[in-house]
Amino acid sequence: MTLDKQALRAATRAARDRFVADTRPVMTPPPAYLARLSHGLTIASYVPMGSEADPSPLARAAVEAGCIIALPHIVDRTKPMRFLAWDTEAALIAGPFGLHQPAEEAAELSPDIILTPLVAFDHSLNRLGQGAGYYDRAFLRFPESWRVGIAWSIQQVDSLPVDPWDVPLHAIVTEIEWAVKE
Repeated sequence: MTLDKQALRAATRAARDRFVADTRPVMTPPPAYLARLSHGLTIASYVPMGSEADPSPLARAAVEAGCIIALPHIVDRTKPMRFLAWDTEAALIAGPFGLHQPAEEAAELSPDIILTPLVAFDHSLNRLGQGAGYYDRAFLRFPESWRVGIAWSIQQVDSLPVDPWDVPLHAIVTEIEWAVKE
């Protein structure tokens, strides 16, 4: 059976919206994630939009471990997403697609760990994103980065349609589980 990505996005977003409204879930950094953190690592996080899972507890743990935080910066659909340094006290600016991002003058960094938003994921750690391909292109640009999907458990599906350009994750964190690709 072929799954339509747009229909799957719509259904999963609706389920995610209901789940967050009904349960108000909280993300807790798993011990295996905390064990990977060390002083000086660069952790790419993001500012959640709508009912996306909030990675701030994981980013806060990274700061406490002496890590540097970077956030995605997007100019438009034709340019790649960059990860720019962000001091957690610094104001963010409005970006395209409703994003909140560091100012363009911030230093560009190469992330060691990329905390990744997603719309859906499966047991093989494939992810379905928003559809613009920014994260898949970033994963190819930073192949050594450890790719961690941040999601609510309701976003897990049995299987996802996978295209040749889709890059799987190394791990997924939800409010109830930590899954790692062996």
